[in-house]
Amino acid sequence: MIERPIRESRRELGFFQQQLREVYRNLPWSHRLLSGLSLAVQSLAAASLGYGLGLLLHTQQAFWGALTAIAVTQQNYLDTRNSSRDQVIGAAIGASIAMIASSLVQDNYLVYAITMAISIVLCWCFNIGNAGRLSATTVTIVMLVPHTGPFWTIALTRLGEVTLGIGSALLVTGLAHQLEKRWLEKP
Repeated sequence: MIERPIRESRRELGFFQQQLREVYRNLPWSHRLLSGLSLAVQSLAAASLGYGLGLLLHTQQAFWGALTAIAVTQQNYLDTRNSSRDQVIGAAIGASIAMIASSLVQDNYLVYAITMAISIVLCWCFNIGNAGRLSATTVTIVMLVPHTGPFWTIALTRLGEVTLGIGSALLVTGLAHQLEKRWLEKP
């Protein structure tokens, strides 16, 4: 395998991102409106389901399920699935690193900063860079959000709440995908 300089890869990626932005920018207003409404309905349904399940299961802070559902919900099912996979991997890595760091040294900002950086770098080293920011978010939630009880219970509870949100987003976008196929395909 031939390795390209990182500068060349980043330039090519930037070019593709700019082309994609142009495609979306050139869509007719009515298409953008319908796409926005579709995403809004899917996000609201997924967030409501994630929050409702969290309340039903008496999780500590059910709103994490709603936030996660909103964060991973994309315009189509495949993008939601990929975003969900990154979220699960990032949350698992972030929670694991945060539990280890918190058990060694508690309530120390420098340890938090190092832990967050390690979680991002690990994701990039494992070739799952998209999960890096999600991993850092989980580290932040576990280590900086006020809580009562040991860090490991907080980490596992947050992971469960995030999983509820992911499952809700996948279910809602999967159903939306099936409905769109029925309505938009010619008989």
